[in-house]
Amino acid sequence: MNTIAESPVKLSASAITEVRRLMGEPGFDPDQHLRIGVKGGGCSGLSYVLGFDKKEEDDEEYEIEGIPVLVKRAHGIYLFGMEVNYEHGLNARGFTFNNPNASSTCGCGSSFAV
Repeated sequence: MNTIAESPVKLSASAITEVRRLMGEPGFDPDQHLRIGVKGGGCSGLSYVLGFDKKEEDDEEYEIEGIPVLVKRAHGIYLFGMEVNYEHGLNARGFTFNNPNASSTCGCGSSFAV
């Protein structure tokens, strides 16, 4: 496994806890890694991708606190410096994205423009 030293993305302590919980669920495939990326669409132009996936040829591999992370080479420019957080509150629950590269975001927080 070729692991590059510094990931373009950071995970908050709450995101790390939640990802580890998900990875510990019965039936989780240990060959899957956490994928963080972007895709076209959403109300602001680009949407975030966060899920578990198998490594593909154009992926960069990173490790954050023992969690294997995949990022497509072409997505790094959009994600550099971003922090993924996990919210537990009544008003917001789930993963959130704080991206310093976003020139605008939508109200739902899962779509952005650069």
